[in-house]
Amino acid sequence: MHESGDAGGRRDAWGHGSHPDFYEYYAAESQSEATAQRFRGIQEAVLRVAVETGMGAKLDVADVGCGAGTQCRLWAERGHRVNGVDVNGPLIGLAAKRAAEQGLAIRFEVGSATALPWASESMDICLIPELLEHVADWQSCLKEAARVLRPGGLLYLSTTNVLCPKQQEFTLPLYSWYPGVLKRYCERLSVTTHPAIANYAKYPAVNWFSFYGLRDFLEPLGFRRCLDRFDLIDVSGRSAVARTVALLLRKISVLRFLGHVATPSTYLVAVKAGVA
Repeated sequence: MHESGDAGGRRDAWGHGSHPDFYEYYAAESQSEATAQRFRGIQEAVLRVAVETGMGAKLDVADVGCGAGTQCRLWAERGHRVNGVDVNGPLIGLAAKRAAEQGLAIRFEVGSATALPWASESMDICLIPELLEHVADWQSCLKEAARVLRPGGLLYLSTTNVLCPKQQEFTLPLYSWYPGVLKRYCERLSVTTHPAIANYAKYPAVNWFSFYGLRDFLEPLGFRRCLDRFDLIDVSGRSAVARTVALLLRKISVLRFLGHVATPSTYLVAVKAGVA
């Protein structure tokens, strides 16, 4: 999970601090092998699409909500030009320190996901992992991603899944399926008297998505193609059974929907229209 948030996009309203428990948790978690493996999986999935769409070998990569910079470092290690932004000042400081220790030239900035600090059409890839659920104005976040991506650029998103009853944002059973009024109540508790129910996040999850809703929102922003988790499965080297299951999930809409119901998160890669 990345810790990022936004206070309406106003610079003077941002909270750049971090709860000590939250900082210590993510400082350690960002160094775990499980976290590195997860980000490597994201990288491989995005790069497969990049190759399919004819993108170059060295890319301008934006990591929005970069936290302690683990994902940034993995891309920089492969020679890409990497930029990271996060609202959490202490984690950005930690990210810069770790990158410097590895001799990696990564540009880190404290900033808002709803007002990205990069020029229009300056990025080939925009990564937004586990962020949208924390940003009140998530629509502006996606509009900003569309703005900074070049024609033919790739947007990676991972976020909550309203279709699945299992989730990691709140330590409450079946939280994804709670009615809106009950979710709002739990959100208030998480930032007042019961921070533990949201793992001490300064900006707890307030938005819940599905692949279908995100796909429909992205289309008018210029994303001509949207690939979900099943489209992104790498079937090379898999057994005949695994390849058959992947094919069925891709071809049969009811099975695809049930697959989304059974998976705790939503993730996708969207391709911006146009040729660079």
